[in-house]
Parts: sequence; C-alpha cells; structure tokens
Amino acid sequence: MGTATTSEYWERVYAAKSPDQVSWFRPHLETSLAFVRRASKSFSASIVDVGGGVSSLAGDLFADGYRNISILDISQTALDCAKERLGAASREIQWIHADITSAELPPQAYDVWHDRAVFHFLTNPEQRAAYVRQAMRAVKPGGHVIVGTFGPEGPEKCSGLHVARYDADGLHGEFGAPFELIESAQELHVTPFGTTQQFVYCFCALRRGMYNYR
Repeated sequence: MGTATTSEYWERVYAAKSPDQVSWFRPHLETSLAFVRRASKSFSASIVDVGGGVSSLAGDLFADGYRNISILDISQTALDCAKERLGAASREIQWIHADITSAELPPQAYDVWHDRAVFHFLTNPEQRAAYVRQAMRAVKPGGHVIVGTFGPEGPEKCSGLHVARYDADGLHGEFGAPFELIESAQELHVTPFGTTQQFVYCFCALRRGMYNYR
C-alpha cells in the first residue's frame, strides 16, 4: 500500500468511527504513560507520539504537566478529532500530519519517541527499515524509544489490514544494536468490543554516538 493509498485508507477509518470505536482505543494508556514518565527527566522533555492522533496519551501527558509534546499521524481526520477533544490545550501541542516512514523530522529533536500500534502495521521490511532510520535520526543520543505492538498471541489483522506480531526479542531485533533494550512488558488490552488483545512493549535507549542525519 503506497503512502497516498495508506493515508486515504486511514482517513476513511477515522471518518467512519469515533475514537472509542477503534479496537486499540484505551481510556488511559497505563503502560505507555509509565514508560514515558520513566524516560522523561523533566516536564520540558520533548516527546513525540507516533500515530497518536486519537490516542488519550497527549491529554494525559498534558495533564501531568508536559508541555513539549508532538503528535504525528497519517490521518488529518484523526488529528482534527484530537484537537477538538483537547480544546484549548491543543494550541500548546505540535501537530504533524505525515507518514512516519517518509516524514521530514528534525534531527535529534526528541527525548522520547512513543508508538503504540503503528509499527505492527509495517509488514514490508523496507517500511520497517525506514521507520528505524527515522527514530535513529530524530531521537537525541541517549534518548528513549517506546514501541508497543501486537504480541505473538495478538490478532493477525487489525482494521482489515494484516499486521506483524512480535515477542520482545523479535521487536527489539527490528531496531538492533543502536537501541539498548532497557525493559520489555506485556499488556492484555481489552477492546471497546470486549475482546482481548496481547500487546508487547520494548523500552529502549538510543546509544550515544548511534545516530545519522540522512
């Protein structure tokens, strides 16, 4: 699926469903919040939430006191929905409408990179390699990367699309030696429809000196 086609697909998904009708919706991303709080040395930490358009994470981080938050999503509809939900707080958040595999992110811009439920949609090796290059370029040396995907017992498809499933070693292996694995975690997510999905998280640090500007 090409970038334009992928964007159009997700625009249709978010135009048809409210935020609490998508399977990955969770009122509060407890596992993500715990890792972001551990990774952030202060409320001034620069945080990017990849695919966070309709996620509750931005609102919870803002309520915590974080003020340097960026939300990236391939769907403008998702971003517009999030802005409306956050109200006045949305004016203090940076909104990025882009495909993460081709976005032009500034180098060494982020202390914390968070992604829950984007990476597992990248079923093409070239897409995954592009994603990892983006993280290496955009995260500050010594910064942290938090990625959550479906686990080995998670669904094989989501929103009609095939996904890749990972255990902790497999997920960390996609990122490789530049990313030091600090901790992994499993989460059983109960969807709005009452089904259960297994998620796996990897919490990593970008080793100092391991970055590129390409």
